[in-house]
Amino acid sequence: MIRRAQMKDIPVLMNLLHQVNEVHYQGRPDLFKRGTKYTPDELKEIIEDEERPVFVYIGENGKVKGYAFCIYQCHLHDQLLTDIKTLYIDDICVDKNARHQHIGKQLYEYVVKYAKQNNFYNITLNVWSLNPDAQKFYESLGMKPYKIGMETIL
Repeated sequence: MIRRAQMKDIPVLMNLLHQVNEVHYQGRPDLFKRGTKYTPDELKEIIEDEERPVFVYIGENGKVKGYAFCIYQCHLHDQLLTDIKTLYIDDICVDKNARHQHIGKQLYEYVVKYAKQNNFYNITLNVWSLNPDAQKFYESLGMKPYKIGMETIL
């Protein structure tokens, strides 16, 4: 079952946020500190924000096994960009103990259904090059790169 996140989910969301951060920290300790992207207080605000939906996958045991954090984006009357409504996937995670059960795919498909029902033009996300498995996963869902970030370390 997939539903909107609730306040009672915050402890599990914090654990999953730690898991995501650890992947990033291990891949680029020069950029990432150990910690989480959000604090519990920030999660409370996000959960209450209608334009930042968080969807959670609930296993048979009633426990959260994954999430998808989303953000509405719209660039109305921008000088260059068209007036489209984008659903940005800010973060997606499946608990490391529940992987390879198609939970990530189900979360993504749920986000797609939500976006279609709410008249979004597209769904976007960012994936770090330090995580090629994530990129392969998103490509397996039919996503394609539309912008690439590059760097020179000085």
